[in-house]
Amino acid sequence: MPVDVVWMGHASVDVRLGPARFVTDPVLRDRLAHLRRHRGTSTLAAGAPDAALISHLHHDHLDVPSLRRLPPSTVLVVPRGAGALVGRAGHDVVEVGVDDVVEIAGTRITAVPAEHRGNRFLTRRTAPPLGFILERDGQVVYFAGDTDLHPVMHELPRPDVALLPIAGWGPTLGPGHLDADRAAEAAAILEAKTVLPIHWGTFAPRTGRRREPDWFDKPADRYQAAMAREAPSTRLHLVRPGDTVHRLVD
Repeated sequence: MPVDVVWMGHASVDVRLGPARFVTDPVLRDRLAHLRRHRGTSTLAAGAPDAALISHLHHDHLDVPSLRRLPPSTVLVVPRGAGALVGRAGHDVVEVGVDDVVEIAGTRITAVPAEHRGNRFLTRRTAPPLGFILERDGQVVYFAGDTDLHPVMHELPRPDVALLPIAGWGPTLGPGHLDADRAAEAAAILEAKTVLPIHWGTFAPRTGRRREPDWFDKPADRYQAAMAREAPSTRLHLVRPGDTVHRLVD
């Protein structure tokens, strides 16, 4: 069964496992508060994803206006506690916690823990940050969400495709994130067959790129070097936001 993806930018990935289709942390806008999109696309390809998988409550991952733009048939799979927030988008909602399993479009989806903050800025809302394992017809896709290295990575099924964050939307990263070096370490721990690095080179503060133009592209070069050192047997697909990758797995 082929696995095809469109990395729309940041943590938004349009994943197709055979006939099933999922979108992760969809941000379908070019502006989020002080952030501006510099690469990638805010336009979802034609057709309806079977589900949108939301990793955590931060605004650059859970954007309610973007969820309203999804087709009504798309199910929202969200961390437990986020249902009331996303319910305003007008979709069926499934709340999940760590180790919960749901089946959508013939695909087994398991929520796994992530090392990140679970609060929503400027509100009292909180929910556990998650990653997701998608399994269908023997293929395994791991979407890490926003996370740092986590002990559970040693226990996950070996992914055919790992979607791993390697940076963020600024020149520095706070706690609870993988940088390029630790993302390569994660690939080695996971024993991933294929990695597509995400969460870099998409959004930046409105004036951020003018002040420090180099940081926007550096994560990709650092990650390529780190993967050669830490996980040389893993196949690396290093693409720019907005690119389509056909047949990550044949």
